[in-house]
Amino acid sequence: MNHKLDNNFVIIIPAYNEAGRIASTIAGIRKVSDADIIVVSDGSTDNTANETSEAGATVVELPFNLGYGAALQTGFKYALKMGYRFAVQMDADGQHDPMSIKTLIEPVIADEVDVVIGSRFLDKGNYKAPFVRRMGMYFFGIITSVLTGRRITDSTSGFQALNKKVMEFYASAAYPVDYPDADVIIMLHRQGVRFKEVPVIMHNAAKRSMHGGILNPLYYIFKMMLSIFVTLLRKE
Repeated sequence: MNHKLDNNFVIIIPAYNEAGRIASTIAGIRKVSDADIIVVSDGSTDNTANETSEAGATVVELPFNLGYGAALQTGFKYALKMGYRFAVQMDADGQHDPMSIKTLIEPVIADEVDVVIGSRFLDKGNYKAPFVRRMGMYFFGIITSVLTGRRITDSTSGFQALNKKVMEFYASAAYPVDYPDADVIIMLHRQGVRFKEVPVIMHNAAKRSMHGGILNPLYYIFKMMLSIFVTLLRKE
């Protein structure tokens, strides 16, 4: 029998045209947690918002598609407005396994760290990324490890838990809403934020990701390098 987590944090899920998946994602979360769930429908043109409401989660609807990072930031702003002190961010498509929520949130609630990043590579799992994406993960993992002075195995992970201090940072203009990945970890390090990685369960996404194909990963690499460069130019 699964023991549910206490309702003392919020789960934030950015979603774009996730009808047919979002309800099952919410149901999976409900099996392990009674936490409030905020789904930011990022200009979805399908039934995402209605399915979310019917599944019992709060919907924040954006009038048009702003992108993953902007939708996620909207969720943080809403959560802060509603007074939440802790949050878990996760994807809508079932890639992030709800069974890992407890592993993520407990060190943050216990004030051991400010952010916990879920890594699909710390333990052996069944996650297999396409070759180009896998090379990008490896490349940015090395860069992030060098710039932070610590081993980072999954610099592109969007499965995270964080406290109010970091939510406020993510809600600020400093947050890179275009591709919030390795550059965010470097920012956290430069801000003196306490963070660590923990092993989590991730599955291959059911649909094509924003990094899918050939050109998208190459564009992502270019944009991420530019974002990291700009981050390093900023004063701490």
